[in-house]
Amino acid sequence: QVQLVESGGGLVQPGGSLRLSCAASGINFSMYSMAWYRQAPGKQRELVASINRFHSTNYADSVKGRFTISRDNARKTVYLQMDSLKPEDTAVYYCYANRASLADYWGQGTQVTVSS
Repeated sequence: QVQLVESGGGLVQPGGSLRLSCAASGINFSMYSMAWYRQAPGKQRELVASINRFHSTNYADSVKGRFTISRDNARKTVYLQMDSLKPEDTAVYYCYANRASLADYWGQGTQVTVSS
């Protein structure tokens, strides 16, 4: 059974930081590209950041320079370090695992709220 379990969300003030974690089980983690998506109320789900098997990363323009994605294959975990948070970063953040056209999986999501 495949599971992606996110943690680390919460309420933070503008300018603050949060670190999201996504622990995977049931997959050969090192073979998967991993990503974080987010969905704000009334908006479509959007890609925030991704990291492939070779640790090459990609970021949405809106988070470049503020967010950092990383992975620990030994722990089967992907992280999203979020700094200089803004109210517009408020959303449910989802972990996503993809292995080309073979398989993909989603986590259940974790709420991030940026507000004073």
